[in-house]
Amino acid sequence: MTADPPLLLDIDGTLTRPDAWGIDPRIFDPLREWDAPVVVATGKAFPYPIALCHFAAIPELVVAENGGVVYTGDDIFVTADREAPRAVAEAYRAAGYSLGWGEEDTVNRWRETEIAVNREQPLEPLREIAAEFGLEVIDTGYAYHVKDTTPNKGDGVERIADHIGFDLADAVAVGDSINDVPTFRVAGRSFAVANADEDAKAAADELLEEIHADGTLSVLERVRDSR
Repeated sequence: MTADPPLLLDIDGTLTRPDAWGIDPRIFDPLREWDAPVVVATGKAFPYPIALCHFAAIPELVVAENGGVVYTGDDIFVTADREAPRAVAEAYRAAGYSLGWGEEDTVNRWRETEIAVNREQPLEPLREIAAEFGLEVIDTGYAYHVKDTTPNKGDGVERIADHIGFDLADAVAVGDSINDVPTFRVAGRSFAVANADEDAKAAADELLEEIHADGTLSVLERVRDSR
């Protein structure tokens, strides 16, 4: 019997429940039992995927903030500008807008290399201000992410693969959004869940019939059955 392939997994829209907030708990056992590296590649702030790995009892291999922060299990790499996103947030607020998460803003409290803006907030002025600082805005379906134009999830995944020593040609990626496209490009096989945006659907090798965690679980089951 061949070994499981490495997994490259997004969080929001991919490991989540469609009808309730948060992670679908059914994913924990399959991930803990997987006998190959599992890389969590997300747009969330660094502590969130670290916590997911901790509670799933899997090694902490993390690409956070859309590639801005990478943890190989041994070293943390910050690959993007720390100050420019904060300057964009200040300018956006000064223009009369809000990031949209309330006063405490736990969405951005621990971000190091980007900011996330609630999708109910005006997008065009955000794009204009971000461009003034040389940054881009991507819509992941969950938030507007103001980020450095260079780092991405795919680069982060490559750094981890080089460090751990696995071949990305063997890896299986699952995602749902435009920020997963770079991951799809470096993975041997890529799957977009049925709720994916058009960019992810176009980039994936296969579009799944199932949504959210149901789609990811179907991939894990199929991969294991085919060993």
